[in-house]
Amino acid sequence: MVRSGRLSVDSSSTANHRRTPSRTVTLGRIQPQAPTYRTVYCNDREGNAPVRFKVNSISTTKYNVLTFLPKGLFEQFRRIANIYFLAISCLSMTPISPVNPITNVAPLSLVLLVSLIKEAFEDWKRFQNDMAINNSLIEVLQDQNWVPIPWRKLQVGDIVRVKQDGFFPADILFLSSTNPDGICYVETANLDGETNLKIRKALERTWDYLTPEKASEFKGEVQCEQPNNSLYTFTGNLIVQKQTLPLSPNQLLLRGCSLRNTEYIVGAVIFTGHETKVMMNAMNAPSKRSTLEKKLDKLIITIFCALVTMCLIGAIGCAIVTDRDHYYLGLHEKDWEYRNALMIAFFTFFTLVTLFSTIIPISLYVSIEMIKFIQSTQFINQDLHMYHAETNTPALARTSNLNEELGQVEYIFSDKTGTLTRNLMEFFKCSIGGTSYGTGVTEIERGIAQRNGLKVQEEQKSTGAIREKGFNFDDPRLMRGAWRNEANPDLCKEFFRCLAICHTVLPEGDESPEKVVYQAASPDEAALVTAAKNFGFFFYRRTPTMVYVRESHVEKMGKIQDVAYEILNVLEFNSTRKRQSVVCRFPDGRLVLYCKGADTVIFERLANGMDDVKKVTREHLEQFGASGLRTLCLAYKDLNPEAYESWNEKFIQAKSALRDREKKLDEAAELIEKDLILIGSTAIEDKLQEGVPSCIETLSRAGIKIWVLTGDKMETAINIAYACNLINNEMKQFIISSETDAIREAEERGDQVEIARVIKEEVKKELKKSLEEAQHYMHTVAGPKMALIIDGKCLMHALDPSLRITLLSLSLNCSSVVCCRVSPLQKAQVTSLVRKGAKKITLSIGDGANDVSMIQAAHVGVGISGMEGMQAVMASDFAIAQFRFLTDLLLVHGRWSYLRICKVVMYFFYKNLTFTLTQFWFTFRTGFSGQRFYDDWFQSLYNVVFTALPVIVLGLFEKDVSASLSKRYPELYREGIRNSFFKWRVVAIWAASAVYQSLVCYHFVTASAFGGKNSSGRVFGLWDVSTIVFTCLVIAVNLRILMMSNSITRWHYITVGGSIAAWLIFAFVYCGIMTPRDRNENVYFVIYVLMSTFYFYFTILLVPVAALLGDFIFQGVERWFSPYDYQIVQEIHRHEPESSKGDHQLEIGNELSPEEARSYAISQLPREISKHTGFAFDSPGYESFFASQLGIYAPQKAWDVARRASMRSRPKTPKKN
Repeated sequence: MVRSGRLSVDSSSTANHRRTPSRTVTLGRIQPQAPTYRTVYCNDREGNAPVRFKVNSISTTKYNVLTFLPKGLFEQFRRIANIYFLAISCLSMTPISPVNPITNVAPLSLVLLVSLIKEAFEDWKRFQNDMAINNSLIEVLQDQNWVPIPWRKLQVGDIVRVKQDGFFPADILFLSSTNPDGICYVETANLDGETNLKIRKALERTWDYLTPEKASEFKGEVQCEQPNNSLYTFTGNLIVQKQTLPLSPNQLLLRGCSLRNTEYIVGAVIFTGHETKVMMNAMNAPSKRSTLEKKLDKLIITIFCALVTMCLIGAIGCAIVTDRDHYYLGLHEKDWEYRNALMIAFFTFFTLVTLFSTIIPISLYVSIEMIKFIQSTQFINQDLHMYHAETNTPALARTSNLNEELGQVEYIFSDKTGTLTRNLMEFFKCSIGGTSYGTGVTEIERGIAQRNGLKVQEEQKSTGAIREKGFNFDDPRLMRGAWRNEANPDLCKEFFRCLAICHTVLPEGDESPEKVVYQAASPDEAALVTAAKNFGFFFYRRTPTMVYVRESHVEKMGKIQDVAYEILNVLEFNSTRKRQSVVCRFPDGRLVLYCKGADTVIFERLANGMDDVKKVTREHLEQFGASGLRTLCLAYKDLNPEAYESWNEKFIQAKSALRDREKKLDEAAELIEKDLILIGSTAIEDKLQEGVPSCIETLSRAGIKIWVLTGDKMETAINIAYACNLINNEMKQFIISSETDAIREAEERGDQVEIARVIKEEVKKELKKSLEEAQHYMHTVAGPKMALIIDGKCLMHALDPSLRITLLSLSLNCSSVVCCRVSPLQKAQVTSLVRKGAKKITLSIGDGANDVSMIQAAHVGVGISGMEGMQAVMASDFAIAQFRFLTDLLLVHGRWSYLRICKVVMYFFYKNLTFTLTQFWFTFRTGFSGQRFYDDWFQSLYNVVFTALPVIVLGLFEKDVSASLSKRYPELYREGIRNSFFKWRVVAIWAASAVYQSLVCYHFVTASAFGGKNSSGRVFGLWDVSTIVFTCLVIAVNLRILMMSNSITRWHYITVGGSIAAWLIFAFVYCGIMTPRDRNENVYFVIYVLMSTFYFYFTILLVPVAALLGDFIFQGVERWFSPYDYQIVQEIHRHEPESSKGDHQLEIGNELSPEEARSYAISQLPREISKHTGFAFDSPGYESFFASQLGIYAPQKAWDVARRASMRSRPKTPKKN
């Protein structure tokens, strides 16, 4: 500990001087930079104690006991309206307030209480989830025994045992396994969404530490990198008995992954808690506010400015009008503590602020939160269109704050594996010796045919067709031994053997074709081995040196024999080699090298004289690629025993090298992987999730741009982009890749600084060139759509501040963007780039832990729930089971929520402005004195009771068009992207309506009541007039709900009628009671007196009609001459009966002329009965608007307006029973 700038050294540190490098020493106020590595003493808690590594408990909550109240209140007072009401509440407690303080304090307290309870409930759910994880049990080595303890008590350096199907509680150094050769199988579904297994291998030196007795002897020292967020890298050394062994990612088991096909493993804890790689990739859960809510703050500021203006007018007016010489006011010198007009204006200003405070509705936020909560729980969560029956997974809105944000999304950032695809590979086609096999039609081929207007024939499966997971191949020429009759049966045999032998797959279960389960490092490998099985070459057993294959029909039809192949060498696949080879010995002593890999690397290693087969196979590969299939080439080579032995010595030397091992292994492989004989190629379909291409096409029509951010290699990502209709051959593609000659040369030299400089220069040059080209295309009339494809290394430099703007400009000009080999943090950076740089509303969707940062960085985060882990779901705002459900989530619920919330906000603004303006007009009659026009309780209950429920019903049930029409016309979604319903123009229209209606309600009543008398002959007083005005207001603003609703339900009638009835009942009760402790004497018996006059009934019928007449006329004119898109759809479907909903296509012969065909197409535009109310005006030009969507030219005619205005409405077709 350091005091007064002097260093005090603990005596224990002297004894343990070797541990000091990993300790943090504080010198005064300066903390030195941590060392570049950490030292961990395995199985030695005392040795690790001085370093104070982080504990293993995690927390994803927003609050704790101490921060809940201050942080929760801060969240609430981020809303400007709440700050405003706090100030008004304080002001109402002063003597200058004309209203009772309780009328402001009580509603504000209620609003804050409800909001804090909601926040506490949501955070309690997060806390319970954290506790469930932190209290999970893990076995730790203590006193030569495995003792179960909670995850949260785990410490760095502990030796742990993880059993099969268990999750790793921290980042663990893999020491030993029950499997031979010290390997284990890891499932990373929680990390990256992939269900295929990854192989991890322990160092041979630590294989023995498996039992508690042996493990307790292990006293190793690990020197490794500091905690970081890189999931795929790890560097360090293990020092055991003065021997230093290098560590790689193969020895690191990451938190969140699970153990498969291994009885148990033993490991040492390296990183814990929030220092684990998966947690380092997770950002703090952000407090998300919708864009519309932020714009609402601006509206409230504008309303506040209007309030200040009104109060200034009143204050100045009061200063001018008030005169102490007006003896009839009863003013005396002693009543005034001030002597000048300025003081009068000052106090009057604040009096009027409290009087006009209702201009900003305090119940707005509570009503909106209630509406959003019910929308989430009852509409989104209960929607059967987003229910996935296979996994029994409904949609789940995990927050209700962002419902309307779903209706304004312009950019979607999507993961690939498990999000767009099912991660289910199927063997689909192949090419052997220049002959193509396979009769299936892929999803992308169907999509191309549909876009070209061609009809796709349903596949006719042959009688012997076999279909199982990983195999969707049908061609009778190869099935059931029929390959023996082909022109080249020997090559077919080599093809099948290559599939059955050249892999690292592990078979599980019974050794029968029906019950065996293949565990593979990638789903591609499993699909290839499954294909070999169905072709009659069944791989059923593996030992460290042998592969056993049950071969059928090889020597003669129907004969089955078990063949054991000795595996001599495995030349593993990596991203540089792009191929995998095995050297095997047949039972008869034949030595064969089988090789499979990318076509580019296989073709350049073929023997001479294979040009014809190579050319035909290349054509087949192009056909497979155009169909969206993943391709591999297969080749083989017979080896000479002497040449093999010579090569094997070099290979063993390379394998045991301590420096540059990977490079030497690659060089050794190059010596033998040459002069190959091409067998053929395979084509695997990476099955997309159901409905993904059509969903993406629909979202694109809605004006939404989709970016794919994936950790996969570029070729795979491009294939999927083609299959999803994100990219097509008509697009101009800008590819920025690190696989260039200049970058390869720099990487071979090995200088990291030089590599970074070269990559940055190449990226800068490519970005600038691509941007110039893109801008050129943008200025051409019929320029092609553009797509950008960029890999992770280049993206890292493109996100540099000096290149970020160029990348953003290029990306925004492209219809599609595909980012490959990107890290989780890069996904979040790209999302933030568009969110902050382009100021566009973004949505991220993913299914793995590597998508969490991206999900949290976007305005809206969507997690794919189901079989692939729940970390993405836990970090998301909404969870759905399939990507295709985005159509319903955005185009239906998102658009409706946006429309509803906009209407609710505008209605609140209108009704409160109307109410406050009547009080404002009254101040002109009272010399701006601050006299109340309404009773306190009238003012308090106006928002809370008399106009509260209809607006909630509006927010819940408003529907401009049906769900089916919302999806049929995705272009309607663009209104949300353009923010058509929350523009200042819309605010101005509602403000004008409020001014007009307040003038009508106030002046009609006050002018007519000037000489009015009640039944006893007395003239109407202040409270008589104000009660009539208030009654007219309640009726007018409640009826206005019906005029603005597109769909009216019984709840509309109940709430509107109920609100008006509630006011009358309240008036009856309130005006009939008087107590000595309130100011009720003002309105005592008023309503009874009024209801005894004919004038009252005449006024409450006439005035609301006159007040609403202006809105009625405006709506009709706007709908007729300047309709919204949804109003055009309403008019198109106005006359269609319920039974004929949907698209109906009639077969028409080709004898129609182009003009007749166009006329027929216009007449067949879909129609549906509208559920809206309002005006049945035909909108000029609606045919042109929607005909253009279907590619039909239908120009407007000059006389359309007059013709439609004079047309008689067609009779509705009666519904069919």
